[in-house]
Amino acid sequence: MVDVVRFRILLQEERRRKLALLPALSRDITSVNAARQDSNVDDEHDPEGATIAFELSQASALLEQSRQGLAQIEAALERIEAGTYGICAVCGEQIAEGRLEARPWTPYCIRHSAGAPGSAGAPGRAGRTTA
Repeated sequence: MVDVVRFRILLQEERRRKLALLPALSRDITSVNAARQDSNVDDEHDPEGATIAFELSQASALLEQSRQGLAQIEAALERIEAGTYGICAVCGEQIAEGRLEARPWTPYCIRHSAGAPGSAGAPGRAGRTTA
């Protein structure tokens, strides 16, 4: 049996980190956009480093990953409340505790993690959400 109390604490801590990160990422995007609008510089041809467009793209991607991660954490906390946490959404088998320790938000056992419906957005797949 999975120690849901311990995993609830882990998920709540991760949720707090994500919630603290989201405003910071939003501020980064706002400041990059402001720099972009206030500048006449052709940053696309600047040999001195990353372009404003690149920085904006990076910050936007991190923001989206953090939002997706937060949604996965919220869903895991809902599964705890529903009494279904630690049970694979595909086969109904218990998810190994080691997998839950690595990815406490996962709704899939290791066997179904790659082929599960919607798993492309799951951590460890394309669209990784480790931020």
